[in-house]
Amino acid sequence: MESQPLPLTGITVVAVEQAVAAPFATRQLADLGARVIKVERIDGGDFARGYDTAAAGLASHFVWCNRGKESIALDLKDPRGLDVVRRLVGEADVFVQNLAQGAAARLGLDAATLCAAHPRLIAVDISGYGAGGPYADKRAYDMLVQCEAGLVSVTGTPEQPVKAGIPAADIAAAMYAFSGVLAALVRRGVTGRGGPVEVSMLESLAEWMGHPLHHAMHGGTPPARTGLAHSVIAPYDAYPTADGGRVLLSVQNDREWRRLAERVLQRPELGSDPAYATNAARVANRERTDEFVAKALGALDADEALARLEGAGIACARLRDLYEVADHPQLAARERWREVGSPVGPLKALLPPITLPGGETARMGDVPALGEHTETLLRAVGMTVDEIAALRRDGVAA
Repeated sequence: MESQPLPLTGITVVAVEQAVAAPFATRQLADLGARVIKVERIDGGDFARGYDTAAAGLASHFVWCNRGKESIALDLKDPRGLDVVRRLVGEADVFVQNLAQGAAARLGLDAATLCAAHPRLIAVDISGYGAGGPYADKRAYDMLVQCEAGLVSVTGTPEQPVKAGIPAADIAAAMYAFSGVLAALVRRGVTGRGGPVEVSMLESLAEWMGHPLHHAMHGGTPPARTGLAHSVIAPYDAYPTADGGRVLLSVQNDREWRRLAERVLQRPELGSDPAYATNAARVANRERTDEFVAKALGALDADEALARLEGAGIACARLRDLYEVADHPQLAARERWREVGSPVGPLKALLPPITLPGGETARMGDVPALGEHTETLLRAVGMTVDEIAALRRDGVAA
């Protein structure tokens, strides 16, 4: 059977983007076949290019979020640079921006303005807090929004709240922007019209706070911070093993607890002991429950502990560091790693999680150098050699 093309083949996206939220959203579109034109500042480009040099001299955030895109460097404060963007948008299906609140409107690049001029265009505004309300103009960075959305309040230990180790607010907004574009494309296929898409980091992450938020609103008390332990299930935690590893296990019901007691703890009487026989009892006696589990697993190395838990039908996992994740046997067995090109040579990258069997493999293009495609794109919008030279000479394009 003939392989199906990537679902976004033929879709063109123009993005005036920076940092993580918009770039990660448009990278998903690029992986699924869209042409993504990334508009960057001439003085250093997307500031995420300068976050670090960990990826063989490139910034790890930038490498992660920007493969498969074409980079054009323009000064949008110059009318000639802005005119180039408007020409690109005129031929595009999707426009995405996450500039500071009000900046896109001042440039005439906000969703409402662009969609009025281009009825088939889907225009995405990604903001920290949304277009209205008392926080609309507040500066929004990932960790700040994690605090405002309550994520930090439920993450960490009883003594210390901590932020998530990944940019959760940025990623949440990115994925809602991505799915919003897909939904708008489906609607355009029916109605022939595009339209604005609005996504805020706060509203995205607040949605992800569903369980603890509803627990607090409807149950009256926020879930406690419990480190790696689950706040309302026991045993559900990570336990040290004899070889210095840590194994996490999860007992979801009382039948599993009885199997754990008999086959792993080798204390079958705990399965029917009223102090531990139900989850409510185990949570009430969490410290003693954890002592039983820690003693049993602490006598085994990690491989032995995992084998015994698996044999008893208990859900379990190895607590891996990032080097171990990079060498994860499941990712290797499923051939999830690829190489993508970059200005410093090939770099490892994961295939995107969306797999479309029977279709073309995700298009994992190169990580672009700043302004790598400026010349090609300026020619594509009809500029002459002399006009391009003038833009470069005047610092409008790079």
